[in-house]
Amino acid sequence: MKKVSVIGAGTWGMSLALLLSDNGHDVTVWSALPEEIENLKKTHCQPNLPAVEFPESMHFTADLGEAMRDAEYIVLAVPSIFTRGTARQMKEYYREGQVVVCVAKGVEEKTLMPITDQVEEEIPGVTATCLCGPSHAEEVSRRIPTTIVAGARKKETAEAVRDLFMNPVFRVYTSPDMLGMELGASIKNVIALAAGMADGLGYGDNTKAALITRGIAEMTRLGVAMGASEKTFGGLTGIGDLIVTCASMHSRNRRAGILIGQGKTADEAMKEVKQVVEGVYSAKAAKALAEKYGVQMPIVEQVNRILFENKSPKEAVRDLMMRDPVQESADLDWKE
Repeated sequence: MKKVSVIGAGTWGMSLALLLSDNGHDVTVWSALPEEIENLKKTHCQPNLPAVEFPESMHFTADLGEAMRDAEYIVLAVPSIFTRGTARQMKEYYREGQVVVCVAKGVEEKTLMPITDQVEEEIPGVTATCLCGPSHAEEVSRRIPTTIVAGARKKETAEAVRDLFMNPVFRVYTSPDMLGMELGASIKNVIALAAGMADGLGYGDNTKAALITRGIAEMTRLGVAMGASEKTFGGLTGIGDLIVTCASMHSRNRRAGILIGQGKTADEAMKEVKQVVEGVYSAKAAKALAEKYGVQMPIVEQVNRILFENKSPKEAVRDLMMRDPVQESADLDWKE
């Protein structure tokens, strides 16, 4: 049994807390919102996971020092826009040997840093790892079979994180390519916004398949240019995560995209979804990375124009369709 603290009481943090409790670990959940902690203590329910009851053995606190004091593993599950600020608070209580498992998805707009880089900058000497893959909180909390990837700089660390989470309904692979994993986890949310917009416009499976396929091409081009492995984008944290986020109504990004496709602004869509829509915050960073590394990402570019320049989704689709014709895979040679 390990002592594990989950920092963040949203749906993903609470689903992972339940999984860790199922695995026999001693789990404490922290939230910055005292009222959220009081509700969890009284009801052992998370409002956005209404069918799930959390065990009496789970601890809840609004005191960050208390949450981190004896933890061997710290699961950082706050939304990506709060990662740096939370890590800065954690620095005071972090002790050598604690492993921080980053499970949010995003790239910081100002610095263009993925989640683990932000944590490492704020907490010098930290052992930062990541957990990414096709995994909706709503399904994990219902113990529906799921596969995911644990990333770390050292093999033994990744394997330790794997063993912490893995059970008969939650299979965990390992990878040394944290950069590729985190880029895939972030940019797929931007592509999922586009997929949702297409649904909101009333388009069909052909359009969705095109966005997923060309979306993975954009993610891979950027990742390789930044030094990530091309293989990562063909796996669970690339195409796997992209498929589930573009196709499921559990996806906040797809749901927000549908509303935007139907004519709502990004702000109106986020208010209606009532949860953080990571893709809106990652879109500018993805575009900035494309420009920095000289990589073409036309879907990401058009999503930015829709979100921040009031371009209509229908016009954006037309512009994507009417780009100059090119060969699908530029490195393939003609035989004749």
